[in-house]
Amino acid sequence: MSGTTVTAIQRAGVVGAGGAGFPSHVKATASADVVLANGAECEPLMRADTELMALDPKRVVRGLSLVRDSVGAKRAVVALKKKNRLAMDAIAGALPDDGGIELMPLANVYPAGDEFLLVFEATGRVVPEGGIPPDVGVVVNNVTTLAQVADAVEGRPVTDRMVTVQGEVASPGTFVAPIGTSIDELIEVAGGALEPAHAVIVGGPMMGHLMEAGGQPTTKTVAGVIVLPLDHPLVSSMSAREAQVLRVARAVCCQCMACTELCPRALLGHGLEPHRTIRAIQYAEFPEDHRHITSAYLCCECGMCELFACPLGIQPRRILADLKAELVRRGVPNPHVRTALSPDDVREYRQIPVARLTQRLGLTRYDVDAPLREGRLHPSRVTLQMNQHVGEPAAPTVKQGQDVLRGDVVGEADEGSIGARVHASISGVIESLSAEAVVIAAASADSGTSEPGGTGP
Repeated sequence: MSGTTVTAIQRAGVVGAGGAGFPSHVKATASADVVLANGAECEPLMRADTELMALDPKRVVRGLSLVRDSVGAKRAVVALKKKNRLAMDAIAGALPDDGGIELMPLANVYPAGDEFLLVFEATGRVVPEGGIPPDVGVVVNNVTTLAQVADAVEGRPVTDRMVTVQGEVASPGTFVAPIGTSIDELIEVAGGALEPAHAVIVGGPMMGHLMEAGGQPTTKTVAGVIVLPLDHPLVSSMSAREAQVLRVARAVCCQCMACTELCPRALLGHGLEPHRTIRAIQYAEFPEDHRHITSAYLCCECGMCELFACPLGIQPRRILADLKAELVRRGVPNPHVRTALSPDDVREYRQIPVARLTQRLGLTRYDVDAPLREGRLHPSRVTLQMNQHVGEPAAPTVKQGQDVLRGDVVGEADEGSIGARVHASISGVIESLSAEAVVIAAASADSGTSEPGGTGP
């Protein structure tokens, strides 16, 4: 059965829907004794995973059972915030009577959904530096991913996903959108932006990014869209140029250590000290062998250091991310591989309540319900990116002018590579294609959810 599950996941193009985009069939071949369903959804304003658990818990539980069996685990746990009572009650009601799946309530803190933190909370094990959860016998999957696993085994590929639209829009909500739907179109169905001049964050406010000029489509990993005024502090932070970020860091860092004291990975015992990295970049030349430079490999880019901890507007996360990219470009391996790690005794006292974080981000006024809207969106066209996942991009398998049905394969990963298939999310005609993307113009009467193949809410 496990081999059948893995094959079904691969054929359906399931990837980590929580943001990482790692091909899920690879995870399903691991060996583990614990499987965790990550329903923490810890970023402010995000609602999609919570709406899914509240409205369709059986798909999540079914997917978790399938992955548990595939990896040979004896224990399965659904982790979600206890404040989300509707989702908690729904999942509890969907659990099997044999007690084979546990429910683990989480505090409403950030970043509760970090998989390393989830592993520690559920098992007491610490993922080693430079490691992944399977290194300590644990597999972690996002709840949306698990729902898609359940669909995959029933022959339905990934064509849709829930996306929450929040911020400066007339009617915040969560929508079932065909993958490849224009984000601008999503904003319009949420009532439109309230300000003509605005910025759009794709993803959550902590780990998301500003939408590119000219717009962009949704992907398998886009769970949220936030519309903000151009002068919002988050927009200013995300739009700062690298030279400006470095100049501010070098000029004003007082080595107060607040970034390190609140770093979730440092609190687990990893050798990451952002304040020392800021001091290390004072060198005129790039010291690629400096341990506080190479420690950038340990950063999970949660944003806690720059968006909450630092009182001076320094951006350690941006600096660490840039350093990581430069180290990779230079071919410098990660030297941080310690396995015997001891979490800090004060860790539990340094967790940050999401309400407090939301206030610090200037987002409290936007922290409103975003209920799931009935029905599936019907965009006039979709743009399906071939690199919606970690690993090798898919290669288009269609031709311009070709008719396709929702669920048809339009992009295929090379056999043996780490990659994922891409499927048509609507029925229509291939309008254009390149190595990067396939554009489908909708048929005049999109039959939507009545067609075979697609996933729904």
